[in-house]
Amino acid sequence: MVKSHVATDGWVVISCAATLVYVVAMRWCMPTPQAKLRISVAPFVGLVFLVPTAMARGYSLSHTLYLYSCVLLTFVIMLAPVRKRVMADIVEQQQKPWEKVPFNTVSLYWVTFSATGCIIAMIYLWPVLE
Repeated sequence: MVKSHVATDGWVVISCAATLVYVVAMRWCMPTPQAKLRISVAPFVGLVFLVPTAMARGYSLSHTLYLYSCVLLTFVIMLAPVRKRVMADIVEQQQKPWEKVPFNTVSLYWVTFSATGCIIAMIYLWPVLE
């Protein structure tokens, strides 16, 4: 089996790059200032909870940063291609808070398909890191 040639320092750089890509892409995808703020803060809040939890479970920092980077990039892959439809749904939901706005069918299928593909890729590559 092929071993990962990325050291922990490399995963720190990769996770920083993934965070930057996530924040830029997700801010581009969000239609309102509130959504942009929430999406910008999310990776940092997630990191605060993810690292201690993963370390308590015995995962290495490299594996933890791998998961963190993959999750952030998964969100970018899921939402950026259907950005306009997602933005329209968010705006419509804010305009009609009293009723549930249904998801756009194309967006729903894309998000499901892309999330499944990303999860399969993450699981497939996990043993390579060990």
